[in-house]
Amino acid sequence: MTGFLFELTFWLAAPVWLLMIFAPGWRTTARVAASPLTVVPALGVHIAMALPVFPELWAAVSSPDIDGFRELLVLADGAGAIWAQVIAWDLLIGQWMYREARRVGIHPLVMGPLLFLTILLSPFGLLLFLLLRRVPGIGSDQPRPVADLAGLRPR
Repeated sequence: MTGFLFELTFWLAAPVWLLMIFAPGWRTTARVAASPLTVVPALGVHIAMALPVFPELWAAVSSPDIDGFRELLVLADGAGAIWAQVIAWDLLIGQWMYREARRVGIHPLVMGPLLFLTILLSPFGLLLFLLLRRVPGIGSDQPRPVADLAGLRPR
């Protein structure tokens, strides 16, 4: 069951990532990306996997040291719980990046690969996004219409 929950975690978040990458101008995508509730399924998996190892988890977070985390991650449920937490937080970061990119006018063709990088290595994706926002001509503080962000001109 632990292996199933571990794999399920990513697939619970994948639809939101797919919308943000492949349908960034769709109104439904904007509504979905605006909701923090998208992470609830992954957090449910986190809780299901964290409860069986709660004493070890509590020990690792209440008095953090590398050996305590190493002991937690040796346990399948411990590793799975941390994985589900990472997936949930990565999704929240990705949703913020998606919304912020739309706000400052970063084109979806730039954001798609950046969001994909964020799925795999969120610290690198977030850092690159924060740097990209500072590049003149790529990002601005002026919001742009959805049709313009998709590369379309309003009629």
